[in-house]
Amino acid sequence: MLSVVIVTWNAKKYVRECLQSLVDQAEGFALEIIVVDNASSDGTPELVLQEFPQARLVRNSQNLGFAKGNNIGMNLSHGEYIALINSDVNVRPGCLRKMLDFLQQNPSVGMLGPRMLTPNGGVGRSYMRFPSIWNWLCRAMALDSLCGGSRWFGGFLMTDFDNSKTADVDVLNGWFWMIRRSALLQVGPLDEGFFMYGEDIEWCQRFHQSGWRVVYFPEAEALHYGGASSSAAPVRFSIEMQRANLRYYAKTHPGRMQQFAFWFLTSLHHCIRLAGYSLLFLLDRSRRSEAAFKMERSKSCLQWLMGIRTTSH
Repeated sequence: MLSVVIVTWNAKKYVRECLQSLVDQAEGFALEIIVVDNASSDGTPELVLQEFPQARLVRNSQNLGFAKGNNIGMNLSHGEYIALINSDVNVRPGCLRKMLDFLQQNPSVGMLGPRMLTPNGGVGRSYMRFPSIWNWLCRAMALDSLCGGSRWFGGFLMTDFDNSKTADVDVLNGWFWMIRRSALLQVGPLDEGFFMYGEDIEWCQRFHQSGWRVVYFPEAEALHYGGASSSAAPVRFSIEMQRANLRYYAKTHPGRMQQFAFWFLTSLHHCIRLAGYSLLFLLDRSRRSEAAFKMERSKSCLQWLMGIRTTSH
């Protein structure tokens, strides 16, 4: 059996498409669908109840976050394999079957992730390297973009990676995972100390430490719209990302100097972006709206990093 866990929060316009894409390809294997709703106010749980009675719905009384929501779903699941899928994903035909077959044929793989298709017809990035001082510097200075084909400068976002080939990776982003239960029992659940973001890096690290392979698998594909929940409060979620990154690095690198260097490079990243988007705002009238938003985002992140708290943060 394959168990699918979907955590939702105010993503009604995507949930119907996501669930229908799962139901449409559930042939040849038993499929269990568990929807964990984090106190949506847009009618998401009502839609699930009315249109997808085959799904088990869990209604939380408050937003418990991504990690805890998925842990609740996994605790209720029964499948030998478990897929954790974002609510704004359309799972393409054959995707689940191909991933199941790959896991069954490769018992050393604990976690598998498909190729991410984007709404504009491109291929999205669904993998990362573990954060380090060097690749965080490459990200801050935009060296990963300027020298994207270089393994040396490819950095945290792996801009040098060939996403057309199946390969072991450090991290699979948390938009779509398929794992085997035996690995989950050894590795343990997601760290609920991460409300949103960062939990994917930390969890993948534990998979590696426990001897399980983490594999990017482009032969299976799914469409990811992106930002189904975070689009409602983009600045708030950007700050949440900074919090998660710093928490992850502090957990895995206890040395104070390393933590300071990581904080400094994170701050440098936003200083450079704030300066760059300010210049864009002044020089390109057609992109002023975009530049203004990104200026505000970087400014808010910098304020948070400097310990300046406002009521909106």
